[in-house]
Amino acid sequence: MSTPEQARAVVEQALQEGCTVAILVPCYNEEITVGKVVDDFRREIPAADIYVYDNNSSDRTSQVAAEHGAIVHFEGRQGKGNVVRQMFREIDADYYVMVDGDDTYPAEAVYELLAPLVLQRADMTVGDRLSNGTYGEENDRAFHGFGNNLVRWLIKAIYGYAFDDVMTGYRAFNRVFVKTMPVQSAGFQIETELSIHAVDKRWRVVDVPIVYRDRPEGSESKLSTFGDGAAVLMAIGRLFKDYKPLAFFSLIAAAFFVLGLVAGIPVVVEFAHTGLVPRLPTAVLALGLVFIAVLVLSCGLVLDTVAKNGRRDYELQVMREYDRLPKR
Repeated sequence: MSTPEQARAVVEQALQEGCTVAILVPCYNEEITVGKVVDDFRREIPAADIYVYDNNSSDRTSQVAAEHGAIVHFEGRQGKGNVVRQMFREIDADYYVMVDGDDTYPAEAVYELLAPLVLQRADMTVGDRLSNGTYGEENDRAFHGFGNNLVRWLIKAIYGYAFDDVMTGYRAFNRVFVKTMPVQSAGFQIETELSIHAVDKRWRVVDVPIVYRDRPEGSESKLSTFGDGAAVLMAIGRLFKDYKPLAFFSLIAAAFFVLGLVAGIPVVVEFAHTGLVPRLPTAVLALGLVFIAVLVLSCGLVLDTVAKNGRRDYELQVMREYDRLPKR
């Protein structure tokens, strides 16, 4: 959309025609900010249903959310990924907006996130905090920017798609994307998983620049820079293995093959000159490394066939979900 006003007009027209929007707010100890988040979205898009999922908060998050008019649910399994999984399972709507309950994302951008979905130009929209520089100005937590850039680079290198912002918690989705999304992550890896899933399954993605603001005084981030950062990197590796097994195992096979060459070439050269193999253990080691490389590559070929079959079944599942959409 070219302007916020045009985006608002498109979404309001869809709402008048009977489309439904759900605002999904995962929360853990957000008593200070959740009331304002609910109020802001109620002001901006009064027709939407606002759901706050309390993930074992020890403060008054759920009470404050209910007092401000949100529909409150509880999720006992700790972790944002677990919350998002349950949200996607339980909530029915035509369009979904997921936003953190920490009051760092502008409710005013909700129409710009929703409009590409309504116009069927996107299946997922991503609230991009980085392009306009506001995240770098507002966020004072060390290494967060570096971590985001590292994840963006890895996804670009593996999947060939350059996200403007991978780790943002402000996104919107259409119904088919949500109802076919196999959430596997338990924690803060969920944003990375959503991004990689969208690219791997060839969903249409649109980045929407937003203005980011840091948490208000007294509100604390639940993100562990190094612990959750390591979990995100492990999730990228796991999804790389699951979604692109041939490429994943080919890299491992290549490493073993190179080691085999390093160990074996001197033995071959010596045999060519003398006709003898005096370093028999080294020769056995070289053959073993090359054999492992062939075995690993074979595993990659088999799993690649399995992954392609899984992708075919997923496409059929998506088609069935499209058939269930109401005709308007």
